[in-house]
Amino acid sequence: MSEAPDPEVVELATKIFDLAREGQHARLAAYVDAGVPVNLTNDQGHTLVMLAAYHGHADAVRVLLERGADPDRANDRGQTPLAGAVFKGEDAVVTALLDGGADPAAGTPSAVDTARMFAKDDLLARFTAAQDGPGAA
Repeated sequence: MSEAPDPEVVELATKIFDLAREGQHARLAAYVDAGVPVNLTNDQGHTLVMLAAYHGHADAVRVLLERGADPDRANDRGQTPLAGAVFKGEDAVVTALLDGGADPAAGTPSAVDTARMFAKDDLLARFTAAQDGPGAA
């Protein structure tokens, strides 16, 4: 028999997920620095990075990635933060995720697939360059 979650823990987790949605990067950083798991997920498998990315908060994405968040951690539907940022048209978030090591081919659909689906040729070119690595000709 499993115990019901502590209401105070649930309340704190909800608050932290809201900080990611709202892009409150300094407060997110403080909570993670104090011990909140950087890859904390909600009941749909959304990480803090996913929520910050989907809501267009590049600074929040950056502080989480700087603290070791997984840029490619998919939610329960197989979607990654990068694919979500492509879908939402969040260019600054796409840049933050690529700078943080996100793989454009990760997830289902991947960011590459999403860019193709929405004819975002500029992003497809960036993803090809990111996959080829620095200095590739």
